[in-house]
Amino acid sequence: MASPILEFRIALTATDYDNLVAFYEDVLGLQADEIWTAQDNKGVIYDMGRGTLEILDERSSATVDQLEVGKRVSGQIRFALQVADVDAVVARALTKGATLVHEPIVTPWRHKNARLQAPDGLQVTLFQVLDVE
Repeated sequence: MASPILEFRIALTATDYDNLVAFYEDVLGLQADEIWTAQDNKGVIYDMGRGTLEILDERSSATVDQLEVGKRVSGQIRFALQVADVDAVVARALTKGATLVHEPIVTPWRHKNARLQAPDGLQVTLFQVLDVE
């Protein structure tokens, strides 16, 4: 059955717009689909691939934080972005203002996960699906 939602869009308000745009473009390699500037207004839209909404209860969020970081640290919203090479993206992210919350770990479900804090303060999980052994 097709989803009744045609597009899932997350709108971030950036206090340092140019720095945050550089982070997502230079770290993740995103390319703008739409850019607008009018008077003193700026905006950009990126195609982020397939979007999903993951809703976790408090216990599940605490479990993920425990696995990835060792304690409960994330807020109500956290990005989880699948990438091809977690280590390479983490290295780029650190040069673009991200803070490493926890180095990469392998989860019980065979993902290599790393936790970052983006320059705007948002917690971001980068995950790489590992080959099944």
